[in-house]
Amino acid sequence: MKNFKTIALALVVVLSTLSVTAQTKKVDATKSSINWTGKKVTGQHEGTINLKDGALVFKGKKLVGGTFNVDMNSIVVTDLKAGQGKEKLEGHLKADDFFGTDKFATAALVFKTIVTKAPNAYTVTGDLTIKGITKPVTFDLTTTANSATTNVKIDRTKYDIKYGSGSFFDSLGDKAINDDFNLAVDLKF
Repeated sequence: MKNFKTIALALVVVLSTLSVTAQTKKVDATKSSINWTGKKVTGQHEGTINLKDGALVFKGKKLVGGTFNVDMNSIVVTDLKAGQGKEKLEGHLKADDFFGTDKFATAALVFKTIVTKAPNAYTVTGDLTIKGITKPVTFDLTTTANSATTNVKIDRTKYDIKYGSGSFFDSLGDKAINDDFNLAVDLKF
């Protein structure tokens, strides 16, 4: 009887260890992409920004965590050509009245809560840090065996990026820039 209890206890320990083991999948920053879109009254601009590093954490096939760092100095405008405003807009986006990349070279996201919506589909709430300011952001994320995708809407004014915001400045007319910008994220691991 004593041996049976010992074997049973050992089996419980082994099974509980297996059930809590998490697998971290490091994101391949060179194969992943982040495309941004910022809109204004008279149109929009689009571009890319590079992921510096990141990882998703799974327990079995279930997503349980994630952390990411973005290289803010890598912001590029893709809808304008060189010599036609591209360099000016990129410089402005890196300046203090937008992302202040000289002082804040990295933005970060840390997953805080993850709710399973369906197999491989989640609603994630995480702490997003831009310009040293951390605020919660919620988005849906879909995973496969070697990728994850999401579209995230971010209110830039929460991160003290108020330039051209109709929410803060009157009389902007057709120069107003939407407070929200969108990120289409495709992660490969």
